[in-house]
Formats: sequence, structure tokens, C-alpha cells
Amino acid sequence: MAGTGAVATPRHYRGRDPLTDEPVELWVTGEVISRTPAAGAVTAADGVWILPGFVDAHNHVGIAPGLGVTIDRAREFARADARAGTLLIREVGSPLDTHPLDDDPTCPRFIRSGKHIARPKRYLRDYGIDLDDPDELAAEVARQAADGDGWVKIVGDWIDREVGDLAPLWDRTQLEAAVAAAHAGGARITAHVFGTDALGDLIEAGVDCIEHGTGLTADHIDALVDRSIALVPTMIQVENFPGIADGADRFPTYAANMRSLYARAAQTFSAAREAGVAIYAGTDAGGFVEHGRIVDEIDALTGIGMSVREAIAAASTAPRRWLDAGILADGDRADFLVFDTDPTTDPGVLRHPTEIVCSGLPV
Repeated sequence: MAGTGAVATPRHYRGRDPLTDEPVELWVTGEVISRTPAAGAVTAADGVWILPGFVDAHNHVGIAPGLGVTIDRAREFARADARAGTLLIREVGSPLDTHPLDDDPTCPRFIRSGKHIARPKRYLRDYGIDLDDPDELAAEVARQAADGDGWVKIVGDWIDREVGDLAPLWDRTQLEAAVAAAHAGGARITAHVFGTDALGDLIEAGVDCIEHGTGLTADHIDALVDRSIALVPTMIQVENFPGIADGADRFPTYAANMRSLYARAAQTFSAAREAGVAIYAGTDAGGFVEHGRIVDEIDALTGIGMSVREAIAAASTAPRRWLDAGILADGDRADFLVFDTDPTTDPGVLRHPTEIVCSGLPV
């Protein structure tokens, strides 16, 4: 990552938007974009293709195997994502407060969900808040909404060792109160869900997003469309399901369920896309998935029927609109990617941008 502050001399970029083929012309002054000419600007690129920085809509820079992530290590993870072109991260749960990274111009911008909310022995140990009393869910959601950046994350299902399979953590009444608390606090609420059983109550309660969603049925998919509930399928994380099943020989029913969810995942996500569910790219980096893999997720989205253009949009302009983030408007933070070749016709260049500009800085 070059430097520690924005480049002093204004820079001029001129090209086209590969998603719309419309002309793009902008100037970078300090850390922000200007759409009007800046005095003394030097043309940095002309005749290129320009995209807003990628969005990883499901990422955990505060998590790694074994936990104990320091802010310096989280900074390394964030910079690895930036080097891959991810310049906006929706951090959906972290045991570490990563707000100190907001002052680092070499890191992506963050939109956070606070800590995961779960129940004792019903999620990964020490990752989040474990509620002994599930009726306290709404109160904890309100607390996490105050600590986040407009989102809250709950664990909707996880293995219940007493039944030996995935099972919901909350009932409908608790979920309805939690959604109301999030919305009253000005936040949206999302839920981790692998299986099928928890989805009905979560959708009926009015959550704003489903993470993973491998257990979606046709009725669930129709409900997502009707209620404008988004889906972040984390497709490269789903590739880990067989390994998770292999390590769960004590729980054969759970292992079989995970293998079944994996086997039909592509069909499930393809059906969601065809129905019109809003789908956004998220890697689930942290833990089992390395940082810097957003292009792998884009590639995976083309495997469920998205065109290259649609998959790129699902990792750039579409989630930026969803998250109310900047899309190269005047005054936006200068976070964008430059390509010498149109990435919609040559998607291989997504892995090798000519330039990555993060907060006005060349990466």
C-alpha cells in the first residue's frame, strides 16, 4: 500500500463504465472524487474502464482461526482485501472492534454489524454474544445496533448437539421483537442461516437479509422477493461444507444435512436469481476463507447463471446502492478500480487492475 495520506497533486481519470458503457470522467483531490475539473490535475489514465471499488458484503477482518486477532492483524487482512480491489467491507460480526481502521486511508471503508448474537453452545465459541435468556434477544439487538454502522447480525441456526442437527436458535416472537428493535434503532438486521428450519420464522419476522441461505425452498425464495429481503450466498464458503461434514462424524444427521445442502446449493441460488432475489457478493473471509478472494466470489456467481456483467455489478454498484454507499459521485470517497481492458469482455483482468485507488491513494 503506497503512502499514508492522499496524493497531493489532483489526478484526472477518463474512461467508460463497463457496466453501462457510459463515459466516466473524474478528478481525485485529496481523499475524494470531484466531477468538475481540478486546477493543476495530472491525467493519470485515459481511455480506460472505471469501476467503483468492489464490495465484500460478508467479511470478518476481526476473525481468524484460533481467534485472538489484534487490530494490527485485522489491518493486514483489510489491506489484503484492498489489494484485491475490495474497497468497501460489510463486516457481519466480529469479536474485535475494528473501528480504529476507519482512520487508516490504506484500508477499505467499513459498514459493521457489531458482534454476532447467539446462544450458549449454539455458535462458534467466543465469536459473539451468547444470551442465556433468548427473550433478551431484542435488548441485545438494540445494544449491537448502537455499536454498529447500521446493521445487526444474529445467528439464525447452528448445530444443536441434543438433536444432532441444525436447528433454530429463536422463536417467532423473539425474532419479531428483535427486528422491531433493530429498525427502531435505525439499523437493518441480517441472519446467518445454513439450513431450512429457521428460515420461515426469520422471513416472516422481517429480517432484511439472509446470509448463506443454502436451505432456501421455492416458497422461501418467493417470500424473499415479495418482502425485498436480500441474499448473500457466500458461495466460496459453501465449498467448505463437505469438509465441515467430514469433521462431524459424531453427528451423522448433521453431516448428512450439510452434504445435502452443499449438493443442491448451486440449484438453490440459481432459482433465487431467476426469481429476482437481490443477490450480493460476499466471501465470508475470516476463519476458513482467506482474505482477498472477492474475484473468486464473482466467478462463482457466474456459475448460478449470472452474466459476467451481472456478477461484477453484484460485487460493486448493486451492493453500494443497497448499502447507501458512494458510486463515484461528486464528493464520494475516492475508491475505484481502473482497467485497460473491458472486464465484462475479459473478466480475467478483474484480478489485475491497472490501478486500485483507495481513499485517494494508489494501492
